[in-house]
Amino acid sequence: MKHGKKYQESVKLIDATALYDPDQACDLVIKTGKAKFDETVEISIRLGVDPRHADQQVRGAVVLPHGTGKTVRVLVIAKGEKAKEAEAAGADYVGAEDMIAKIQQESWFDFDVCVATPDMMGLVGRIGRILGPKGLMPNPKSGTVTMDVTKAVHDIKAGKVEYRLDKTAIIHCPIGKVSFGVEKLNENLTALMEAIIKAKPSAAKGTYIRSIYLSSTMGPAVRVNPLKF
Repeated sequence: MKHGKKYQESVKLIDATALYDPDQACDLVIKTGKAKFDETVEISIRLGVDPRHADQQVRGAVVLPHGTGKTVRVLVIAKGEKAKEAEAAGADYVGAEDMIAKIQQESWFDFDVCVATPDMMGLVGRIGRILGPKGLMPNPKSGTVTMDVTKAVHDIKAGKVEYRLDKTAIIHCPIGKVSFGVEKLNENLTALMEAIIKAKPSAAKGTYIRSIYLSSTMGPAVRVNPLKF
């Protein structure tokens, strides 16, 4: 794979054999984020668990102290008072059967997160096959199936991110933008890592955090020292 001049210049700033402290890694990611747009900073964490086993799944959500730098569109599936609460909390779209029909019939997906009250999950379940593959299905573990729709909407708008183990035992998650600076990125990184460490399955054996890499959208990866967490 061929890379451009900017990428090749960025690679020279990084020692591929080194394990960087979190603040050093954030600084390097900022320095190597040379695109003309505000690049997203993403973390990739390889865990010492077996994702094939149900008792070794790692999934949850955390509100990043400084958000993600992205405007998140929230759909709330609710009725009555809960629908009114969702509107007051700042949800972008609120509805029930009408929203389900819109998704089914129009393939409408102009939202980033879907929140639903528990009593509406029977209705939402009808479009589970549509929402699931897109990562939009509400889930109690991520706090998107709840009666407290006000808190759910506020948390999501404030920068709540969901982390989930993939089939290769890696978690990919955004932690902010290059423009955030070292301090804010480091604080977001720390908050996410604390949540993932707390979510360690009791069935997990050996080293839990195997490796951590930070990278910007167009930049090279920087390896972070897992022992710092």
